[in-house]
Amino acid sequence: MKISESWLREFASPPGDTAALVHQLTMQGLEVESIESAGPALDGVVVGLVQDVAPHPDADRLRVCQVDIGSGTVQIVCGAPNVRPGGLYPAALPGATLPGGLEIGKAILRGVQSGGMLCSASELGLGDPGASGRAEGLLELDAGGLPGSPVAPALALPDTILDLKITPNRADCFSVVGVARDLAATAGLAFVEPVSPAVPACGGDLVPVRVEDPAGSPAFLVRAVRGIHPGARSPFWLRERLRRSGIRSIHPVVDITNLVMLELGQPLHAYDLDRLDGGLIVRRARESEPIQLLTGAEVRLDDDCLVIADGSGAIGLAGIMGGSGTAVSASTTNVLLESAYFAPSAISGRARRLGLQTDASTRFERGVDPNGQRRALERATELLLAIAGGAPGPCQAEGARAANRPPVNLRRARLARVLGEAVPDPEVEGILVRLGMEVTPDGEGWQVQPPAFRFDISIEVDLIEEIARVHGYDRIAPRPGTQATKLGEAPSTRVSPDILRAVLVQRGYQEAITYSFVDRERDRLLAGGREGVPLANPLTADLAVMRQSLWPGLIQALGHNLSRQQRRVRLFEAGVRFIPGAGGMAEESVLAGIAVGTSVPEQWGEPARSTDFHDVKADLQAVLAVVGAAGEFDWVADTHPALQPGRTARVRRRGQHLGWLGYLHPSLVKPCGLEEAPLLFELNLGSLAAATVTAYQELSRFPAVRRDVAVLVKRDTPVGSLVGAVTDAAGPALREVVVFDIFAGEHIDAGEKSVALGLILQETSRTLTDAETDNIVGGVVQRLARDFGARMRE
Repeated sequence: MKISESWLREFASPPGDTAALVHQLTMQGLEVESIESAGPALDGVVVGLVQDVAPHPDADRLRVCQVDIGSGTVQIVCGAPNVRPGGLYPAALPGATLPGGLEIGKAILRGVQSGGMLCSASELGLGDPGASGRAEGLLELDAGGLPGSPVAPALALPDTILDLKITPNRADCFSVVGVARDLAATAGLAFVEPVSPAVPACGGDLVPVRVEDPAGSPAFLVRAVRGIHPGARSPFWLRERLRRSGIRSIHPVVDITNLVMLELGQPLHAYDLDRLDGGLIVRRARESEPIQLLTGAEVRLDDDCLVIADGSGAIGLAGIMGGSGTAVSASTTNVLLESAYFAPSAISGRARRLGLQTDASTRFERGVDPNGQRRALERATELLLAIAGGAPGPCQAEGARAANRPPVNLRRARLARVLGEAVPDPEVEGILVRLGMEVTPDGEGWQVQPPAFRFDISIEVDLIEEIARVHGYDRIAPRPGTQATKLGEAPSTRVSPDILRAVLVQRGYQEAITYSFVDRERDRLLAGGREGVPLANPLTADLAVMRQSLWPGLIQALGHNLSRQQRRVRLFEAGVRFIPGAGGMAEESVLAGIAVGTSVPEQWGEPARSTDFHDVKADLQAVLAVVGAAGEFDWVADTHPALQPGRTARVRRRGQHLGWLGYLHPSLVKPCGLEEAPLLFELNLGSLAAATVTAYQELSRFPAVRRDVAVLVKRDTPVGSLVGAVTDAAGPALREVVVFDIFAGEHIDAGEKSVALGLILQETSRTLTDAETDNIVGGVVQRLARDFGARMRE
């Protein structure tokens, strides 16, 4: 939130310069993210009083002005249409340099001597940078300026713009008055409470108002003002305060509502009274009810949205944005001002759901002062009458007032225990009173009644935090803490996920961290049509459900990298996925990954080859080798709705499901924004982290024997099943099975393939004889023939 230092100091002005103010605000919890000058120094620019205006003898659009600059009268040629006798304008004298680098000197314009320049706001670096002086007109200064005096004080310069980072719990500080109130309380300063006297009504002009949802709108106030001047323009001081707060001037009525919101923290809305169809109704929207917003966008509402309606339907999203059909315009003469308290629960999340985020919704979601609506309405009426005139009607109030906040008990002993030192009772009471709280001492401490605008004060530790903050964290003496030390456990039956991460990093993968919230449609596609768990208040429409898989986030990260010329991408993530079910949502920790591009980085020693199924399988086998023996795992051809049939494997451990590996389904490649199918894997971390304790096995001192066997089997026979059968049939003498050739084609019958297996045999107590080796190999061949119909290849 941006506010100007000069505006803040009108309500609370601590001693010291800007740096001291910034330090004080930061120490009290209102971090100043940045500071910037509100405007240039404007040396050589003075207040000029135009005494006479005459036409230029040789140019229809130019005027010759006689300008009093205090030390005398100078002649200045000006082309602005709004120059007039008696007007006060910034006059840049010869020798001045304007912010754009323009150096002012004496000049002859179309044959007429000009001794300076009358300036617009943009030429002084104060207005819209894109506006020209001719189109914008001269900057007319407020009456009372002394001709010849420096113009900077008349423009409230020098000044500094403070950009504050207001945390969501400090709803009371989303205004200049709120920041000043907190500043005065923490720094022990006098706080100048703004007073908005009641504006008397000029008649009994009432507008019908009905509140159908008093829980969503406990207080709803309106006032009609008729006969405002349609040609009125916001004065410079108002436009400048908005500019320094990061808001563009639009129309006097809109500018006034924005100013009051910035000053008091109470959002207001203004309707063109003549464009209303009857009175106002505060109600919940009808399901899919349409409304065209001020931005021009048309949206359809859910039935939990609070709206302002008239006889034609919804004309505004309560607490978020008004509708275009009743917006004020340059021709508006009759307005209806609205000042309401909308419950945070009635506003929260609705703006984000619709892709909106407004200053009003930011404040209403966090909570505005339930008792500040009338003050804001009176302040807006006062400003409107002063700037645009008009006749105000009575202030109409509908709805029940918001309930008082419950008192909170603060125990003296608890305060001392949490802070580590005792704070004297008079200081505690003084701090709480300065923060606007009502304090009643009791035996153990105090009973504290928070003010209505402090939504963040609900339990005892909230009060302790306030006391620590105002007392000063730097005044609390540091004390070394003590804590019992307990050695952590490192059971050999569990493998830390960090070790599994390290294996993948060593294999060339990079770890990614993606959102647990994902796009609903992409999540549904990758989950085989199953709907994920929706969020009640999603951050955006693209983050609407809890992920059922880590693949949506990894695919999005892959697309992000591919669009930035990264052609070889290998990512993994260890995280939680959320599975909906009849009994509620279940959480499951998984290790997932994605790979695309060449199998190895570009190099001269090996030709480029695309990563294939077996490359990623080898990566996963390296992970599996950390937690168990190779014989515990098998890879079974299977189908998954998100993976390509025929190129997908289910990973099992001791016959139980462990995870998946395969190519993304071809029908999902384009919907996921990709041009080729990546390889995806996902392993259950709970099952994966259970390690098999390795038993000691003595290294054999005797030579190993290798026998090769080539068999013919059906083409659809899984090689993994052959290896499993060989392992089981060969017995303890088998040390390793190597698949060194798979062939199908010439000299092989159609529907068959040749699989060549290398059997490495070794005993630990003796050298195997030829007879023993032949017996083992014979048993393997018989087993393969029996289980798979295999026959020896000749």
